[in-house]
Amino acid sequence: MHRIKVTFRVLVFAFLALFLHYVLPQHDVVKITSTEIIRTDFSGFNRIFYAQADSGAVEQPTRDLRLINTDKKKTMLLGFIPRDTTEVMVYRNEDTGWIWPPYFKFDSSDLQAEAASVARGDSWAVITHYGWRIRWASIYPNAVAVRLVDGPDARIIPWFNIFFFGFLIVALAFIRAMWRQFRERSVDPLLDSAGDRYDEASAEIAEQKGRVSRWLGTWKKKK
Repeated sequence: MHRIKVTFRVLVFAFLALFLHYVLPQHDVVKITSTEIIRTDFSGFNRIFYAQADSGAVEQPTRDLRLINTDKKKTMLLGFIPRDTTEVMVYRNEDTGWIWPPYFKFDSSDLQAEAASVARGDSWAVITHYGWRIRWASIYPNAVAVRLVDGPDARIIPWFNIFFFGFLIVALAFIRAMWRQFRERSVDPLLDSAGDRYDEASAEIAEQKGRVSRWLGTWKKKK
């Protein structure tokens, strides 16, 4: 039973970690090489990784998809340690609208034009995005912002993620403290009362059984 509980907790933690890694903003230092628009068909699997159609457009199983092609600066430890090499990375550029995830992005066309302008130069930029790049399933991270930086060694501090996890830790600590107080004041007394009643009932049943046994014993002696 203990192993089942541990396995369940590990699975829940892994699911939450993957979920947060997908939806929280990430920042990549890149050199934009080109932009393009392709016609793509969505399958039943990869459709869940794409946002809705642009605001004002009708949702279709096939639609145009904006892509931003880049040379990305490689990193280690979730982007905290930069490396001296680059790799090819492709981002999609879609509106998120008012639905999930809550980036409220409505300016994909403007962002595509901005990325194309950066690609015509020789500048490095930071692309803020969410999502994963899964090549075998044709899944791309969704770019939400582009801004120029001085060079490939620019260091980006993920302030939003720092504040988010700080708030999450404080909220969990507060909920844990509230639950412990609630348990001490309400749950534990109820459990103790139920345990006392169970003990009293068990003692009363045992006493009644003892009386019956003694009564039967008197009849056996008379015989």
